[in-house]
Amino acid sequence: MRVLFLALLIAVLYGCSSTVRAPVSTRGEQPRHETTVSRPGGAVVTQPARTISRPGAARPDQYTVRRGDTLYSVAWQHGLTVGELAGQNRIHPPYTIYPGQKLRVSAARQAAAPVRIQSLPGNQPPAPVVATAPKPVVSAPKTAPQQPVPAKSSPPAGATFDGQWLWPTRGRVLRGFQPNATGKKGIDIGGHHAQPVKAAASGRVVYAGSGLVGYGRLIIIKHNENLLSAYGHNSKLLVAEGDHVKAGTMIAKMGNSGTNRTALYFEIRKDGKPVNPMQYLPRN
Repeated sequence: MRVLFLALLIAVLYGCSSTVRAPVSTRGEQPRHETTVSRPGGAVVTQPARTISRPGAARPDQYTVRRGDTLYSVAWQHGLTVGELAGQNRIHPPYTIYPGQKLRVSAARQAAAPVRIQSLPGNQPPAPVVATAPKPVVSAPKTAPQQPVPAKSSPPAGATFDGQWLWPTRGRVLRGFQPNATGKKGIDIGGHHAQPVKAAASGRVVYAGSGLVGYGRLIIIKHNENLLSAYGHNSKLLVAEGDHVKAGTMIAKMGNSGTNRTALYFEIRKDGKPVNPMQYLPRN
C-alpha cells in the first residue's frame, strides 16, 4: 500500500514540474509576446508570437530618386552640400542618378568625407546630373557627317562670381529671414506678375524646374564651392541647367507657382545651410 502511495506522489510531482518552467531572461533582447496553447491531454505549450513588419516602410534617412531630380535638388531639399551627398552615397563623375535609386540623406556630415565636385578641363561645365532611366543603345542610320560643334571652353566674360551681389528683383520684403522657421528660411519679395527676376550674382545654373515641393518653378545658381542662391515661385523660367549667367541677367518672371500670392522667394545657402540674404544684398 505504501509503495502504491509513493508511486502516485512521484507521478503528481513529475507532472507539475513538466508544465511550469522558470522564466528565462536574456539581456539585449527585445521583450517578446507569447501565446499559450492547450494541447489534447492537458499539456500546455507556450509559443512566441510572430512579429509582423510592414513592407515598404519609408526610412527617414533615405530618399528615393524621382525623374527630374539632380544631385543639387536632392542636396538642397535635405540641407546638404552636393559634395556631402555624393560622398555619402559614393557617387563619382559624371554624378548620374536614376529614378528609383536609394540615396542616404542624413548624418552625411559625420558618416563620410564630402566629395569635391570636380571641374572639367577648361572650366567646361559638367553635363546636368538629371535622373533619367537607362535607355537601350540603338544604332542610328548613317547620315551625312555634320560639322562638329565646338564645346564651351570657359564661362562667358562676367559670368564668374566676383563676390558682388545684386537684388534679384524690385519690391518690398514681405517676409524676412527666419533662421528658426520650419521649412523654407529665405525671404519673400513682393511684386507683380511677370516682373523680371534677375541673377543676384554671377554663376552657373545647376537646377531649373518644379520638382521641389513648396518652391514652385525654381532656379538654383551655383556661385562657387560654398555659395548657392535660389529663386522660387516663378511664372516662367528663362534659363536651363548648365547655363552661365552674369549678375543682373534676367533668369525668370515672377509668379505665384507653388504659393497663393505673387512674390519671389529668394534664398542663399553657404555650405549647404541657409544664411540671411540681407547680409549679402546691398542696402538701398
